[in-house]
Amino acid sequence: MSDKNKVYIFDTTLRDGEQSPGFSMNITEKLHFATQLVKLGVDIIEAGFPIASRGDFEAVQKISREIRGVQIAGLARANARDIDTAWEAIKEAENPRIHTFISSSDIHIEYQLKKTREQVLEQAVEAVKMAKRYTSNVEFSPMDATRSDRAYLAKMVEAVIKAGATTVNIPDTVGYAVPSEFHGLIRYLMENVEGIDRAIISVHCHNDLGLAVANSLAAIEAGARQVECTVNGIGERAGNTSMEEITMAIKTRSGLFNVHTDINTKQIMTASRLLTHITGVTVQPNKAIVGANAFAHESGIHQDGLLKNTMTYEIMRPEDVGISKSSLVLGKHSGRHAVIDRLKTLGYELEKDDLERFFKYFKALADVKKQVHDEDLEVLIGEAVYKEKGRYKVTNVQISTGMYSPPMTLITLKDRERDGDESFDVAHGNGGVDAGINAVKKITGTKARIESFNLVAITGGSDALCEVTVTAVEEYEGKIFKVFGNGVNIDISVAGILSFVDALNKLDYRKKVNGIRMKVEVNL
Repeated sequence: MSDKNKVYIFDTTLRDGEQSPGFSMNITEKLHFATQLVKLGVDIIEAGFPIASRGDFEAVQKISREIRGVQIAGLARANARDIDTAWEAIKEAENPRIHTFISSSDIHIEYQLKKTREQVLEQAVEAVKMAKRYTSNVEFSPMDATRSDRAYLAKMVEAVIKAGATTVNIPDTVGYAVPSEFHGLIRYLMENVEGIDRAIISVHCHNDLGLAVANSLAAIEAGARQVECTVNGIGERAGNTSMEEITMAIKTRSGLFNVHTDINTKQIMTASRLLTHITGVTVQPNKAIVGANAFAHESGIHQDGLLKNTMTYEIMRPEDVGISKSSLVLGKHSGRHAVIDRLKTLGYELEKDDLERFFKYFKALADVKKQVHDEDLEVLIGEAVYKEKGRYKVTNVQISTGMYSPPMTLITLKDRERDGDESFDVAHGNGGVDAGINAVKKITGTKARIESFNLVAITGGSDALCEVTVTAVEEYEGKIFKVFGNGVNIDISVAGILSFVDALNKLDYRKKVNGIRMKVEVNL
């Protein structure tokens, strides 16, 4: 007994989706993606159009042979050669489906097919009967249904169901319909086609007016129980109904639609990224569900609300589509709450005066930069806090090096925790920077190590101002601390040494904060 409240997901990424420019895939890639579609939980995979080319035939055949746990459909025009070829390609599938089609609109019948309505109707019926000789699982589509005469369309749907079609798909082939109109069309067919309850009514909407998902949802409300869609909404022209959007709309508004799918939504992001990886075509950042900004927030008001309760500005959980968590994008629109939260995540809890100074630096940077990253925050921390009152301050650097003598660096450091006492030491190394860092380690006794070292010339010419950013790591009381250090100087070696000392100041602060937390926990 079929579930009348289930919406079947017919994925046509490998057929209609692959027809769009830039999305062509080879056989191996198609098989890989089909495997992911099974994990995703789609009900039907339209593996291709077997008559289109030898490569398409072989891809459909290989998928049919190797993929299990899902129906495999092959597309065929309403003629014997197409249908025979489709069956040869899918006959080894666990549950094969032949999907045959012919146009029903007068504009297609007259100008493309050059036939009469009666001839087209007869051809549609005969195609279904031919397909039925191979399999009981036959789908029929009257192409350009939304621009067809309703009475004629109803007559065709009734005839193909009588001939044995178990699924009848109503395509908005050119993306012409609007939701109220499409809802009315599906209701009209439901009420005027005798025996329509013997078939599942499907919809296949194109996105030329940006209404593919809206039209599909309207059709579901009218009684449709299959949606043909693609991952990332790819497809001819402006694309198809987006699989991730239609399934998450049904899931999120389940109380409104009172239907469900069997899609494992936690596999959505994996499928989306795999398609991007295979085709090299990225998803636009503001794409619903799978776009980079779909669960990202920059507005200070939104960020504040999310920190208090995610449901204030998110209607879905990012985990439900395979994303680990939402992201608070820091930029000029961000408020204090989001910035403070990010600083805490990085391990910084600034005092009031430090925070005020830091926030001024942050706003100044955010005004000229689209997005402020963690590395930027670390640099700002150094500017606003540690260079103001960090424990160590470099007061002198002397570097001696030559082609035939090992580099040697003398470092003088002021230690604010020792009443500003200055200490100096000398060390050798593989270069001026390495020697200087070794000298700093001797003076401070630090066990910190440099994990990465990045150099950027801020200005041009041989006297360019250089900026060095290092990532320093240190283990302290069973915890691993990682910070960014920043240094700027005309001399590359000096900039590198300054960046390491900046990192030590940050590590010193982090260790102090950790000690305070441990004392609090012990007292509790």
